Amino acid sequence: MNTLKNNIYIKLLIIISIVLLLLIPTTMIKGLIHERENVQNDAISEVSAKWGENQTISGPYISIPYYKYVKEYSKKDSVEKLVLIKENIHILPSELSIDGIINPESRYRGIYEIVVYNSVLHIKGTFNLSDMSELDIAKENIQFDKAYLSLGISDLRGIEKQINLSWNNQMYSFNPGVVSDDIIVSGINANIDLDSKDSMLYEFSLSIDLKGSQLLYFTPVGKVTDIRMASSWSNPSFNGSFLPDTREVSDTGFVAGWNVLHLNRNYPQMWTGSNYSVESSSFGIDLLLPVDSYQKSYRSIRYAILFIAFTFITFFFIEVLNKVFIHPVQYVLVGIALVVFYTLLLSISEYLNYNVAFIISAMATILLIAGYLKAILKSNKLTLLISAILFILYAFIFVIIQLQDFSLLIGSVGLFVILGLIMFYSRKIDWYNLNLKEEKKE
Repeated sequence: MNTLKNNIYIKLLIIISIVLLLLIPTTMIKGLIHERENVQNDAISEVSAKWGENQTISGPYISIPYYKYVKEYSKKDSVEKLVLIKENIHILPSELSIDGIINPESRYRGIYEIVVYNSVLHIKGTFNLSDMSELDIAKENIQFDKAYLSLGISDLRGIEKQINLSWNNQMYSFNPGVVSDDIIVSGINANIDLDSKDSMLYEFSLSIDLKGSQLLYFTPVGKVTDIRMASSWSNPSFNGSFLPDTREVSDTGFVAGWNVLHLNRNYPQMWTGSNYSVESSSFGIDLLLPVDSYQKSYRSIRYAILFIAFTFITFFFIEVLNKVFIHPVQYVLVGIALVVFYTLLLSISEYLNYNVAFIISAMATILLIAGYLKAILKSNKLTLLISAILFILYAFIFVIIQLQDFSLLIGSVGLFVILGLIMFYSRKIDWYNLNLKEEKKE
């Protein structure tokens, strides 16, 4: 015991070993955070599967079957033959306008909140078939009477009402599924009448009552695509290939508008087969929840080594400068209290606002450690000093978490200041003639 009290190197080795051992439960808490986050994601998936998944509206577009001859080599006869095959011409609208309202709702699965929505979308536009001559396909090979209009919808379970198509003032009903998977794999279709003799403009309009979860995306298939969306949700995120040209976000909701030209994307207005994909150009709205407590908890636990190391350095300096002895077991108990802070933070933040949970957990940890140190050090001054240092550390981490964009800068400056303070207060210690036990006076 005397060797432990007097030998600074043994004491330092023990402190370092305790710090490294405490990283084990810290790593386990990181795993617990990921586990709870996965449980939340499972809850979101379960509700979304019953209500409606993320939705992406692709289209509408026209598909017209046609026949063409291709050369095919026959190994049996060792000759090339002309084989008649069937493909589709895909034509995108020259003008596309979508006007919609998103009505969000909060649903709960256990303690987890999930954002779902009802939306009403009004879609209209025009098709111009005058450019079909550019495809160099004989009209007699094109089956105009079998043309159909398709609209891609990611999750058909979100459709609440029958969808009817107004096509040049004629009404058509949509059928479920897609006739061809050249462009989309999930959606609805309707047979339409096309005039094979005269090139003309075709006007269309339709309305959709669509349910979904969190995301609502669109693909800009029009030569000119205008989209305007409004909602009472006050915390949207605009993602995807295009940001809105105009947007107004307030506490009462948002209004956003996009205007996308065909020159802004990487596919033409007309093609054959499955040569192009429209999904890469999709964009839209993410109805974000205001707080993601698990991400913040994970970011805060990254600083656990800073908490433990700096607290132990403070204890060590108190031993050196005040000639008191803190037993390694007491180091371990204080270290465990610092680690338990993160489990408190994780569990409380599942029920309360994250900032409130952080303050409650930090104050509980500081009071626990302060009461313990008061009992072992018998000094109000040292207890207040360590409590103040812990308070500053927790406040420092709290600020870093709030200012995510500046967290690296603030964290680096903070660590530099902490290192400077340690060097300043340890500058006069004679490390070569140092005993942790105060010498007896003669």
